[in-house]
Amino acid sequence: MKRNIDVSVSTDPITDYQNIIEYAKEMQGVADFLHCDVMNTNFVQKNNFDYSLINSINRNSIIMLDVHLMVDEPVDDIPKYIQAGANILTVHYEAFDDKELLVNSLKFIQENNTLAGISLKPSTPFKEIRSFVFNCDVVLVMGVEPGASGQSLIEETFDKVREIAKFRQDNNLRFKIEFDGGVNPQTAKKLIECGVDILVSGSYVYKSENRAKAVATLKEND
Repeated sequence: MKRNIDVSVSTDPITDYQNIIEYAKEMQGVADFLHCDVMNTNFVQKNNFDYSLINSINRNSIIMLDVHLMVDEPVDDIPKYIQAGANILTVHYEAFDDKELLVNSLKFIQENNTLAGISLKPSTPFKEIRSFVFNCDVVLVMGVEPGASGQSLIEETFDKVREIAKFRQDNNLRFKIEFDGGVNPQTAKKLIECGVDILVSGSYVYKSENRAKAVATLKEND
């Protein structure tokens, strides 16, 4: 049976603020979300933007904002991203030494009418985050090391997606499985078969001559 798959187009290939806003406007009504990668060098290898750009995107477009915080110590900034207009706000499991603080952060996001996501790096096994997915709306699986666009998908992450999908089914949970890294029409088909609901696409859609067609192609799962 054909499944409803969402595509979240990523800001990661774009470095200029105004171009990100123009891309958001172009993608509204085409993609389901704009995936806003927020990074700092304490967590990945580069810095980029903060909640002020999220706020600008929100004021200048109507696309839903899928905000992915690849930062350490995100707690103080979470309210700012909610206020800026995040529809999904995802934090990294690895960014929290205090796991009680992680649970409280996820609950805070949900209490403020925003979907709460948890993300894990390729090297982090799913078993480490199993107890936290009960407090999540989205589980974001990284298929590449966070921080650089255009990497090839790490093959072992297909098995991780299958494991997460089985755990979701076995426990009658309703969170969405999102996948970021190396998404193209070939990998998308396999990821959908494994249980992915939201595909994050950076380079594939952004570099396509026909971006609307590229998004439609990723959604195909007959």
